[in-house]
Amino acid sequence: MEQLGELIKALRKANKMTQQALAQQYGMSRATISGIENNTIAEIGLRKVEAILNGFGYELTAAPRQARRPTLDTLQKVSFHD
Repeated sequence: MEQLGELIKALRKANKMTQQALAQQYGMSRATISGIENNTIAEIGLRKVEAILNGFGYELTAAPRQARRPTLDTLQKVSFHD
């Protein structure tokens, strides 16, 4: 969610919009937009985030997380002696 908030903030600023203007466009409060952008809102509906992203020409998609540590299978495939 943090990355989505950062993206929305960057898109809003790139389009020279205030939080208030973005909030009015989507029927939200300025505090809600601030909470989304700063990852301080307890819960936000995905439809709201999706609507904002769609308005900027983006779509909400899901992708598998990248493992922070390599798996045993990955380590076995890597040659450390080349």
